Amino acid sequence: MPGTGPVSGPRHRIMLIAEIFHSLQGEGQHQGTPSIFIRTSGCNLRCAWCDTPYASWRPEGDPLEVEAILERARAWPGTRHVVLTGGEPLIAPGVGRLVEALQADGKLVTIETSGTVHIPELRPALYSVSPKLSHSTPGPEHPEARRIHLRHNRYENLSRYVDGPCEYQMKFVVQGEGDAAEALELVARFAIPRERVFLMPEGASPELVRQRAPAVADICLREGLNYSCRLHLDLWGDVRGR
Repeated sequence: MPGTGPVSGPRHRIMLIAEIFHSLQGEGQHQGTPSIFIRTSGCNLRCAWCDTPYASWRPEGDPLEVEAILERARAWPGTRHVVLTGGEPLIAPGVGRLVEALQADGKLVTIETSGTVHIPELRPALYSVSPKLSHSTPGPEHPEARRIHLRHNRYENLSRYVDGPCEYQMKFVVQGEGDAAEALELVARFAIPRERVFLMPEGASPELVRQRAPAVADICLREGLNYSCRLHLDLWGDVRGR
């Protein structure tokens, strides 16, 4: 599902935004960095354990022009890092224009994406790519969500990130050994350098993350991968806007 069309222009001005907030990056190589988070609403996947259903399963938010989003981001002038997250920000029609505007404002932009979509023209400071493993698939009790997820959860575009010009990290959400083995298959398939790979325990609560953390940490030590906790959960729990 590579992106098509221009990344900016008059037709791409309105985006559905679930929330804009100031926090610490909780995951990956920029963990602990003060960041402005811009969460787009809408996703092409339906992860069973999605912790932001208001931007995926039940998209909500305000339709905002890029200029209005930029103005809100200026509420924290001392923060240079901006994270575009979702949902899936790369399906938002105004994402190219927003990235260009943020960069013109002197911001370092990270785009958090599942990797199922790729827009060649975009040049963020970092792509944080989180491929969704098989345990993300909704069960048969959610047939429509399952159909949507299986239709779009493809890995072909990962090679575009690995071979592309932008800095990237690959962040896999895992519950244990089986998920880690699946992640390692993708690492081998796409020749992803292990120093770019993070494993992160799945869990929407600090308690569940802590329960799974030792096993995931042991896997990282054994396989030469990076471990990522979920710092925001440790600090504030499962709340919006943090």
